[in-house]
Amino acid sequence: MHSWQWHTWEGLPYLTCSILESWPHGFFTQQCWPRLPQALTLALHPQAIVYRLKQVHGNTVLTPPEVDDDLTINSSNLAQADGLISTEPSQAVWVASADCTPVLIGDVKTGHVAALHAGWRGTAAQIVPVAVQRMQSQGSKIESLRVALGPAIAGEVYQVTEEVAIEVCRSIISQNTTNNIVDSLHSLPDSPLFADPEPGKVRLDVRRVNTLQLQGLGFSLEQIAIAPYCTYQHSEHFFSYRRLQEKKVQWSGIVSCRL
Repeated sequence: MHSWQWHTWEGLPYLTCSILESWPHGFFTQQCWPRLPQALTLALHPQAIVYRLKQVHGNTVLTPPEVDDDLTINSSNLAQADGLISTEPSQAVWVASADCTPVLIGDVKTGHVAALHAGWRGTAAQIVPVAVQRMQSQGSKIESLRVALGPAIAGEVYQVTEEVAIEVCRSIISQNTTNNIVDSLHSLPDSPLFADPEPGKVRLDVRRVNTLQLQGLGFSLEQIAIAPYCTYQHSEHFFSYRRLQEKKVQWSGIVSCRL
């Protein structure tokens, strides 16, 4: 069982997970707002080079050299993508979230890391499998990867339409199912769907979908940790767009290292 620990930096609370103990990392809280990764990296590794993105709810995953090239070509402040994968030690990669799932990955053999923003759209587009495949192209092996799914809106309180649930969950059900897709999803072991009293609506556990996608790639549950915190329900620590309807975020980051 993986444990989650609270820490403070300059009096500000943040979370870490034992599954990523080999890397400086943190899932920061609303109390850290409006500090940006450039400042928050000081809590993890003051010498690290900081990378963040303009997130667009897709499945594009970039490396720091690709980010640098993008900024040179487009002369913009931030590259547009939803995932970052390190290529060298001492690279701090960051994502922002309010109800979407922040995903941090580390490779216990290479020291490489990834930070991903996996909302329902990114999960439907399989951003986590895309990132894993990119890490494999850099020499990672499935059995060497460790994944922490950070604080996000919990399935019990995340109401979506059945159409959204089907779009998100297509990657985890048989493509030749002849049953009603929603019924098929409800019948899965550890289903990511919960019933909702409103017709045409269900409750969706996006982190569970990400977990099932990882298992489909060959990950064991021992390689995956899920934070026991809901951004919607734990209002003392986290912003929730569903709860507040405000564009405020918390940041999650991890620093690559030599192992």
